[in-house]
Amino acid sequence: MRAATTTADSYARFSRFNTQFSFRCALNRELGRSVQVVSSGKVELASGSLPSELDGMKTDYSSASFEEPSLFVGQSWSRFLRGLTSPQQQAILKAASLCRYPIDSVVLNQGDLAERFMLLRTGSARIFFVTQGGRKVMLRWLSPGEILGGTALLAQPCSYIVSTEMMKNSSAFVWRRDTIRKFATQHPVLLDNALPFAWDYMTWFVAAHTALIANTARERLAQVITSLAQGIGHKTHSGIRLEVTNEQLANTANITPFTTSRLLSEWQRSGAIRKARGMLVILSPDQLLK
Repeated sequence: MRAATTTADSYARFSRFNTQFSFRCALNRELGRSVQVVSSGKVELASGSLPSELDGMKTDYSSASFEEPSLFVGQSWSRFLRGLTSPQQQAILKAASLCRYPIDSVVLNQGDLAERFMLLRTGSARIFFVTQGGRKVMLRWLSPGEILGGTALLAQPCSYIVSTEMMKNSSAFVWRRDTIRKFATQHPVLLDNALPFAWDYMTWFVAAHTALIANTARERLAQVITSLAQGIGHKTHSGIRLEVTNEQLANTANITPFTTSRLLSEWQRSGAIRKARGMLVILSPDQLLK
């Protein structure tokens, strides 16, 4: 009996290994990159099934991470979970899959039905839009604690209007639409918590469109900084703190990173701002617009 069990166990282990190996090789052939399979032996696709075509704009794959959800309960790492008790947070997180994604993977695709809702745990993400002519338009960056695929919260099924890609090796909690909708019905505070994220998106939208009416690069960057400061800036004793990178500012103002760096350095020397890595403090907004 023991011999039969051992043989069955060995066959099961071999089958799991063979499945992982075949899956990894298939992705390597299509993507030309290494795909990690976690040691637990379980491979989970974010889309729930292997995509029929893999290309630069569609890389719907991930390997599941099995970190205990309770490790994240009670921590103020995301606005989306505020106002919930620890047991409520634990129930919501346990209903999700905690997935890891490699850098440059596109986890949500423009035009796909919004069937997944995600909460970025680690790393960094960016949303973008692909025009009919094939141009990739960068929109905004997302940091840990941000929600991805908020369209899945809507009552009526809709499609994603933008795509989301990972800018670093990242991890995220992933729920199916019906699951997160059920929790939103049970805990309306989740919908309230989602609204500030929509406010952030509108702030970036206004900043980008305000910059379009400016004539010079200096004016466009100044408009972007002041608009973002009014919408998502944090008031401090010394000025308005804005968590933003040079690349984000350059993309929103539609100018080069070099020009952005040069203008920021000029404003720092004049005392209009104080710059640090991934952040700037606006000391004198009026000086930016001169």
